[in-house]
Amino acid sequence: MPRATLALREKVIDDQGNILELVIWRVPVAVRSPSGVRYRLAFVRRGEEKPAVLYDNHSPKGHHRHMLGVEEPYSFVGVDRLLADFTADVRRITGDDTWPRR
Repeated sequence: MPRATLALREKVIDDQGNILELVIWRVPVAVRSPSGVRYRLAFVRRGEEKPAVLYDNHSPKGHHRHMLGVEEPYSFVGVDRLLADFTADVRRITGDDTWPRR
């Protein structure tokens, strides 16, 4: 069985120079990844180095998100909900409810 299978990889630079990068892997269910998913979803504003919004679940922290530099736990339900929550947070921060245009 493969250790990880790429489920989604997307990188978009919008017309304002902001960067969206989504990476989701399906992984075997294990103690370190009980959800069977590994991910890193990032939104970086033009000219900045650190993401304004970052969702990830690396070990040992598990599922969490960073919002404007503040880290907090994230209650992972599934990939569809993850993408919806990430998109909603980016829209809230950018004030653009049509984001992302990809």
